Amino acid sequence: MSLPTVEPDSRTAREVAREKVDDVVIRFAGDSGDGMQVTGGQFTNTSALVGNDLATFPDFPAEIRAPAGTLPGVSAFQVRIADYDIHTPGDAPDVLVAMNPAALKVNLRDLKTNGILIVNTDEFEERNFKKAGYAADPLEDGSLDSYRVFRVPLATLTRRALEGSGLDAKSQERCKNFFALGMAYWLFSRPLEATVRWLEKKFAARGDLAAANVKVLKAGWNYCDITEAFQVRYEVEPARLPPGTYRNVTGNTALALGLVAASRKSGLSLFQGAYPITPASDLLHELAQFKHFGVTTFQAEDEIAAVCAAIGASFGGALAVTSTSGPGLALKSEAMNLAVMVELPLVVVNIQRGGPSTGLPTKTEQADLLQSLFGRNGESPLPVLAASSPADCFLRAIEACRIALRHMTPVVLLSDGYLANGSEPWRLPRVEDLPDFPVEFRTSPEGFAPYLRDAQTLARPWAVPGTPGLEHRIGGLEKQDGSGNVSYDALNHERMVRLRAEKVERVQREIPDLEVHGDPLGGPLLVLGWGSTEGSITGAVNLARRAGAPVSRAHLHHLNPFPRNLSEVLARFERVLVPELNSGQLALLLQGRFLKPVLGFQKVQGKPFFRHDIHQRILEVLELVR
Repeated sequence: MSLPTVEPDSRTAREVAREKVDDVVIRFAGDSGDGMQVTGGQFTNTSALVGNDLATFPDFPAEIRAPAGTLPGVSAFQVRIADYDIHTPGDAPDVLVAMNPAALKVNLRDLKTNGILIVNTDEFEERNFKKAGYAADPLEDGSLDSYRVFRVPLATLTRRALEGSGLDAKSQERCKNFFALGMAYWLFSRPLEATVRWLEKKFAARGDLAAANVKVLKAGWNYCDITEAFQVRYEVEPARLPPGTYRNVTGNTALALGLVAASRKSGLSLFQGAYPITPASDLLHELAQFKHFGVTTFQAEDEIAAVCAAIGASFGGALAVTSTSGPGLALKSEAMNLAVMVELPLVVVNIQRGGPSTGLPTKTEQADLLQSLFGRNGESPLPVLAASSPADCFLRAIEACRIALRHMTPVVLLSDGYLANGSEPWRLPRVEDLPDFPVEFRTSPEGFAPYLRDAQTLARPWAVPGTPGLEHRIGGLEKQDGSGNVSYDALNHERMVRLRAEKVERVQREIPDLEVHGDPLGGPLLVLGWGSTEGSITGAVNLARRAGAPVSRAHLHHLNPFPRNLSEVLARFERVLVPELNSGQLALLLQGRFLKPVLGFQKVQGKPFFRHDIHQRILEVLELVR
């Protein structure tokens, strides 16, 4: 089925062969000022409107203002579109658009052999070769012979398209990313209308800029249509997805929507205390848009003030959230301990990035698991959950809030940079299908004690300050069981430590059993993951099983406590392989808890797993089994 296209402006449109493909991976790469995130985002949004399934992976430079044309300043956006249900943004791109030599050098290693390489020749000059570390012109030294190279002077063609526009040279230069986008739209039979509308809205106050970018977009489309550089256009049919209303969503957006939904379903106002930190800052930006839903966002002066403000909001009867990344979680640890001691609900969202210290602010990692579980002084257990995809962030946010409110405990919800910035189609749930968990505050003073326990959950009552007759102490010193008075009694301390631990363990009663995909009765190999590795694991296991390999998979969303049947599941399989974007933290926990030998498979490069990496490791392990 042919996708709709905008008619070219040219007078010499030509017939071009069309080839249908089931999926394609495209990566736009350039300097941090070249607009690659905007370009990739627009290609993604248009593909979503067309009906493709998709997954994206934005890759930001770690330095805010790295020198132009250098390797640290390279920004990229990868998008995979498909006519079937996909799980990752793809391993290697089929198409690479390189805006300068540095972008080429950083990304060429990933491009598939015989892949399409579009280079902006205007930037391929001696001074830029030196910045990128090239000893010679890569367009002339034979190093690109394995690819289909298309040399396009993007800046020159952009300026030519804008002759007489009245824009200055710098403003014209900034439009060149839309020339590249127009070429990509032509190559993959994408319509232009959605991007035209977006430009007109974005630059509503600057009609000249809107018109210029639209003109350049069409010029890129027409360049491909008029010239004979490209002999084939590719088409990707709409995906066959379950019926419903879909929107493209990033992990951070889904988290925000999930938190707002939890607020409405619990009947509580939502308070977020946060301090800006990459890649968690967008969650603060997103939630700030929901004041009309009773959401209060507070940008504090530091991480400690942010979490303390959230604890204060919780004490006052709000659904309290604080969000951060790894370095901020370390700063919040003492206040999180306070929330453990006073047993107040608090959701701590940790969007992980590479470390240690400042580490890799814009790169992804899963290295905060042990910190989330044990990174506080004393015995201070709390539930830990992890989202597995951008869309799954919505459900995990609701679940984290439900657990925190029902069990009167802080909860850590783990995401990471890969999920936070990546996107995928998300089918909007029906509001009536979301769980209700209304909260009842203690209002009667009769028989009240601050640390009385619910028989089922062991949660203490939630008494809002100002409620007559419910005055009580609160603080970080150990509490006497029941009364909440300060206590230094040794036996009471041990009892309270065990009660707090048991309270968290009882969350397990509400956790669904771990589901095994493949051979539920067991077999030679189980691939067990957590967090953002789910997509790569799913793709790798599906690929191996199609070839007849005896491998199954399972994925953990609850990391403390574990699902009730985890030990039983592990016992069914001869070997367990655990891929992680860290040095083996879940593998360590499993071996220590269940005494089950676990094969770790680690990657600590600031990048997600590729499907083929896990697939290759599966085959290697199965050779050992046989």
